[in-house]
Amino acid sequence: MEITLNWKGKMSFEGQSETGFTQKMDSDESVGGENGAARPMEFIALGLAGCTAMDVISILQKKKQPVLDFQVKVHAARAEEHPKVFTQAVIEYLVTGKDVDEASLLRAIELSAEKYCPAQAMLSKAFPMQLVYKIFDNDGKVLMKEGKYVQK
Repeated sequence: MEITLNWKGKMSFEGQSETGFTQKMDSDESVGGENGAARPMEFIALGLAGCTAMDVISILQKKKQPVLDFQVKVHAARAEEHPKVFTQAVIEYLVTGKDVDEASLLRAIELSAEKYCPAQAMLSKAFPMQLVYKIFDNDGKVLMKEGKYVQK
């Protein structure tokens, strides 16, 4: 993988991936930035969420699960002192649909965590992660099931 990061002044940068897409990064005004874009650590958490989300939704679609809405949230705690690394995280999978099978969701989470998601495999070596899920009915208002996946 090849990434290029170009300085745009102050603490603003623009990165380009080998696929040609660009992303902006910035920092808070208190450290010289303009608060104009996401922070580097936010991109790490976004990458983790995106990696596992793509795995899980792909597996649920292959299992023909009636998913109407899907969201992954990463709740990451950071150290108070520099380098302010992530110290733990909770990955929360929120699935909405009529009669979504809990066992299918658990299997999708398991496959992502144990086999497919390189971001999760790498970052789980650096800090503990808890994987939790909630299944909601069609309108997303009634919680049908919830639980957690315990990594092997």
